Amino acid sequence: MALTPVEIRHLTPPRTAFRGYKTAPTDKLLEEIAASFEDVWRERADLADKVEQLEADLVRFRELESLLRTTLVSAEQASAQMRDQARREAELILGEAHAEARAVQRRTIAENERLSKESRRLRAQLTEALGALDDEKPATAEEQGEDEERERSWYGYPSGTALPDTNAA
Repeated sequence: MALTPVEIRHLTPPRTAFRGYKTAPTDKLLEEIAASFEDVWRERADLADKVEQLEADLVRFRELESLLRTTLVSAEQASAQMRDQARREAELILGEAHAEARAVQRRTIAENERLSKESRRLRAQLTEALGALDDEKPATAEEQGEDEERERSWYGYPSGTALPDTNAA
């Protein structure tokens, strides 16, 4: 049977006529037992409150842990999605760069072919012109002088003036 401190304080042991107890020391002992038991009783109540508080904290911490786990999983998923998206964007940019490079290469090849054809056409014209010059008779000294004068006047200098040296600049 569990006794409370108040019950211990009001407890009176049965007395016998021949074998009694000394009242003052026994009452003092019972008072000390009641005080000690009261302290233990209070400590037990405080510990019960503390256990209750710790259990509430434990529940809160478990909820927080669950929330943190959920957040961590979400962050990992977001990170994976961002990595995948970045990889896809990089592949797209790389594909566009390759396509642009192929287009530039095709344009360059086409331009090279056009320039080669133009070069062959100009060579053919020059060859024809040289062939036509070779077929004509050689010019006399008088005709050569007229050619020089036409060339000078073509450059914008009057005939008879010396042409400036182009290497002096």
